[in-house]
Amino acid sequence: QVSLVESGGGLVQAGGSLRLSCTASSKFILDYYHIGWFRQAPGKEREGVSVISHSDGRTYYADSVKGRFTISKDNAKNTVYLQMNSLKPEDTAVYYCAKEKNSATAQALGVMDLLRYEYWGQGTQVTVSS
Repeated sequence: QVSLVESGGGLVQAGGSLRLSCTASSKFILDYYHIGWFRQAPGKEREGVSVISHSDGRTYYADSVKGRFTISKDNAKNTVYLQMNSLKPEDTAVYYCAKEKNSATAQALGVMDLLRYEYWGQGTQVTVSS
């Protein structure tokens, strides 16, 4: 059974930091699939934030978070992290993690295309106050 569980959200003042965790149900998931962080703010569409490659650990970031957020993973703990620094009120959203689909068609999509991913977690709320 594949599952991903997010944690680490909370309320923080602008300029502060949070570290989100995404724990997978098995090591197999991080070994073979990209893992992505996505977010959805009230009234907005879900958007890609950051992705980490399964093979070489290559990382990808949305322009809005480059230089402030860092994605990393610990395969021994089956966990992907999102370190968020210099948080802004516009970072307020529910943050989700998801695994890449096992499909050549899906994997041909852009690395942050939502349709490339599945097994979305339940999300963790991040609120940044001004």
